[in-house]
Amino acid sequence: MKLILASNNAHKLREIKEILGGRFEEIVTLREAGIEHETVEDGETFLENARKKAHEIAEISGCCALADDSGLCVDALGGAPGVHSARFAGEHGNDEANNALLLDKLRGVENRAAHFTCAIVLARPDGSEVSAEGYFPGVITEEPAGENGFGYDPLLFLPEYGCTSAQLAPEEKNRISHRGKALRALLEKLDGQA
Repeated sequence: MKLILASNNAHKLREIKEILGGRFEEIVTLREAGIEHETVEDGETFLENARKKAHEIAEISGCCALADDSGLCVDALGGAPGVHSARFAGEHGNDEANNALLLDKLRGVENRAAHFTCAIVLARPDGSEVSAEGYFPGVITEEPAGENGFGYDPLLFLPEYGCTSAQLAPEEKNRISHRGKALRALLEKLDGQA
């Protein structure tokens, strides 16, 4: 059975293949599947956005489709930036501006608890789905540290590791990250349906 990842992100593809590779004969990106489609992510939750992407690609392709949505949720900001993580400062994907705005909003704030959330949905052509979520908790630092990762990784400090998410080796981060946890939870649900 073929699985189409509702993304062209090579990093995500590699991580998904590592965890779900045994369940599918082939796992490909949208580009590899010859699909040009951009889902409007207008959901209020990560799960709503992932569900919408997965079902649109399953309908277009006639194959199983996997989509995720993820972001940073900061307790002191009522869960923001949340589903707006990639465009928190206005421009989509401007990590530097997003990080600067987050640090500015947390200036003088004592409670800096935060977590990354990842929602994953596997949609089938018949309209059925399997979903899972994963979380990666930490605290927001006063300034960025680390070169690995992207987005808010340089700001999420992991007390049990004594470093930020961006200071972890990529393999270690994949093992403990929100996406890795969501993928493993999804695999458990799929195995339970087998």
